[in-house]
Amino acid sequence: MSEPRAIILVHDPAEDRRNRIPGALLPALASRHVPYDVHSFVDSENQEPRPDLTEYSMLIVMGSHESAHDDSVPWIPIEFDFVSAAVDSHVPVLGICFGSQLLARVLGGTVSASTHPERGFTKISSDDLDLVPEGPWMQLHQDAFTVPPSSREIARNDSAPQAFTDGTNLGVQFHPEITVDSFDSWVERWIASGALTQFQEQGIDIDTMRTEISRHEADSIRACDQLLGTFHRNSLRSQSSLRMGNTESA
Repeated sequence: MSEPRAIILVHDPAEDRRNRIPGALLPALASRHVPYDVHSFVDSENQEPRPDLTEYSMLIVMGSHESAHDDSVPWIPIEFDFVSAAVDSHVPVLGICFGSQLLARVLGGTVSASTHPERGFTKISSDDLDLVPEGPWMQLHQDAFTVPPSSREIARNDSAPQAFTDGTNLGVQFHPEITVDSFDSWVERWIASGALTQFQEQGIDIDTMRTEISRHEADSIRACDQLLGTFHRNSLRSQSSLRMGNTESA
């Protein structure tokens, strides 16, 4: 691998939506000259080649309306193995919402239905304001993770742990990537998959949520840029240390 490159896992088989889902993460990567590829394991009928992790310097795992603990969903065990391989290969992982829950599972934590599901923008308490500012951050989740035994909880609120680190890996329960367009891509996915009814039955008003996202969008983009920037710097330092260690042991 000659240059930093990101692989982003999204959970939508539709190619016309894939590049919209990462939202504010894409300009944050572009401003740091980090190219990226977007991949999905969701479409089991379209057997795309599994990405080669040796080509990437970071893995970003996005959200999903599926539960990260539900291994009856065909693509979840496949993705679990891929994230495990990234962790074992020292490829820094940024897990977002579902992605944070899957990362927690990989590292030995648990995921279950939350007793306090969150919707909309909330502030959090953070021990590392450079990496994870206090927000407010967009939330939309029914499940929650426990912090893995080897990891350090760095942010929380009254509902659940909100962020943890494990080496250079970072899991965040909220959605730093949110923009109006990325939210619209979610809704289109919910409609296509039949999940929209589930959200409506939970009392989620799509128009109200979209208006709230629009109101917070500029601040959300800035906060996402800070989070991604710090994660990127930490990743570069870690990989530089690994290369130096390998050179010294050769």
